[in-house]
Amino acid sequence: MFESPASTDVLERFLRYVQVDTQSADEHCDQVPSSAIQFDLANMLADELRQIGARDVAVTDHAYVLAWIPASEGSEDKPRLGLIAHMDTTEQAPGFGVKPHIVKYEGGDLVCGEVDGRAISMSPELFPPLNDLVGEDLVCSDGTTLLGADDKAGIAEIMALAAYLMENPTVPHPEVGICFCPDEEIGHGAELLDIEDFGCTYAYTVDGGALGELEWECFNAAEAVVRFQGFSIHPGDAKDRMVNAGELFHRFHGLLPAVQRPEYTEGYEGFYYLEGVSATVEHATARYIIRDHDAAKFQAKIDHMLSAAAYVNEEQGMERVTVEIKQQYRNMAEIVAEYPQLIEEAKAAYSAVGVEPKVSPIRGGTDGSQLSFRGLPCPNLSTGGYAYHGVNEFIPVSSLTRMVEVLVQLMGRFA
Repeated sequence: MFESPASTDVLERFLRYVQVDTQSADEHCDQVPSSAIQFDLANMLADELRQIGARDVAVTDHAYVLAWIPASEGSEDKPRLGLIAHMDTTEQAPGFGVKPHIVKYEGGDLVCGEVDGRAISMSPELFPPLNDLVGEDLVCSDGTTLLGADDKAGIAEIMALAAYLMENPTVPHPEVGICFCPDEEIGHGAELLDIEDFGCTYAYTVDGGALGELEWECFNAAEAVVRFQGFSIHPGDAKDRMVNAGELFHRFHGLLPAVQRPEYTEGYEGFYYLEGVSATVEHATARYIIRDHDAAKFQAKIDHMLSAAAYVNEEQGMERVTVEIKQQYRNMAEIVAEYPQLIEEAKAAYSAVGVEPKVSPIRGGTDGSQLSFRGLPCPNLSTGGYAYHGVNEFIPVSSLTRMVEVLVQLMGRFA
């Protein structure tokens, strides 16, 4: 067995990458990338890959970054292994002007910054994982933006690995395909990756959370757009005439089981999540996502939403509620379960550097889902980050470095 790197430049890379704004834009989801700014990071990463000597580096017209690391001597005939991460960050919190800094966490509330005289903080009572991080150096934003560890931590870890392998070509590793994708946060992700050209037999996304997470199950997922048609008239003449679209929304939403909202679910429990609603008397539109690991329960949720709309329409005596369902992704366990070696090798790589592997279902999605169903089995590895999609997001410095060590070990096992 070989030794993992004692140190890398992963922290420096991470601090640099998070300062590049790459928020995807759902309003432009009909184009890839949805925001042209994602090319800024794509081109930066491509330049760095060329500088370290990676092969066939390219940025596609859709802002995919592709590169390959040659195999170590004696491993040229081993199956090519892919590593994938996404460049975009979510729109659910501000993402422009990220100012990362390191906080020495000594316990109590984690204060990442101050906004308008108010401390942006998170307590161990609200976020119990903090109890295990006392004494750690944590990278945080200044509290005005998200940090961007989802998924720039994964990018930094893959880039640090690539640089290490190019500087140390005798370290055992197969040929490694690298892909950085745009628009994962709005459902595109690796959708336009040419798998045949990528040429990998297996792959891993590096897009998980706390150090040690290993995921090969994800939600079945759909988006629902529910539209409500009201009838507006002067409120003084409204009796038996007005139909308020906002009230129709309230009636419909009340028919969805409250206990199946995200704030009441965990583990394998699915949910309905109201992402947003806009309403006037005349029109209302509500956007939901529907999630469940179990395919039958997932379909039952969709059926229940359609039934709720039908019930309100029956009450109204006409069609005033319409539901548009868009399928997003499926539970990749259907595919990855046929490749148990991918899970076992990842568990062994974690254990080799003293990290306890924690196999759990993803309560979300991953590029690995669509890739697995398109013929590239692709479990998900941790990045080490916490509290994604908000201004309290953070990542321990030690997790960044340990994940590079995990990846080096994983390369060795596939060599």
